[in-house]
Amino acid sequence: MQRALRESQLPLGKSFTNFEFDHCPTLNAAALMQLVQQTSWLERSENLILLGPSGVGKTHLAAGVGQMAIQLGKRVKFFSATALVQQLQYAKLQLQLPSTLSKLDRFDLLILDDLGYVKKDEAETSVLFELIAHRYERRSLLITANQPFSQWDAIFSDSMMTVAAVDRLVHHALIIEIQAESFRKQSAVERSKQK
Repeated sequence: MQRALRESQLPLGKSFTNFEFDHCPTLNAAALMQLVQQTSWLERSENLILLGPSGVGKTHLAAGVGQMAIQLGKRVKFFSATALVQQLQYAKLQLQLPSTLSKLDRFDLLILDDLGYVKKDEAETSVLFELIAHRYERRSLLITANQPFSQWDAIFSDSMMTVAAVDRLVHHALIIEIQAESFRKQSAVERSKQK
């Protein structure tokens, strides 16, 4: 299991055991825990999408989901969305995109963190769309994003691509919207009170 955790490149120190669920009263923790304590959603190639403002714990939750999947014997890989898009762009320039996408198929769950930071650029969004289309109904994606779907035109270079990407992602997905104060902001306020 240690090898699988290293391979996953999940952020260190982030798990369900140290996530403050009380901080996110709108989050249905029971439903999320029920989902991740089984692998059937991964076997059905379903997606999980975590939406919410910056600092509410989307990355932390994604890491917790990844750890649970590994504990249940699944292979997981964590990427910042921008880093993966850059790797895919390089692969496309080297005419290796299909084989790179196929190599990613060995992971039951691919976690793309902070999708909203991908630049609205034809080269970046086209490889991102190719990844989404490639994994559709084949393997699971977990995506975190600051923007609701209505603002994803800011990510993809044209509205048809936005509609097609969102359609593929949500077709077999659990979508969780998190509404809470930023953990980082709250922590900074608490530190300033202690001075």
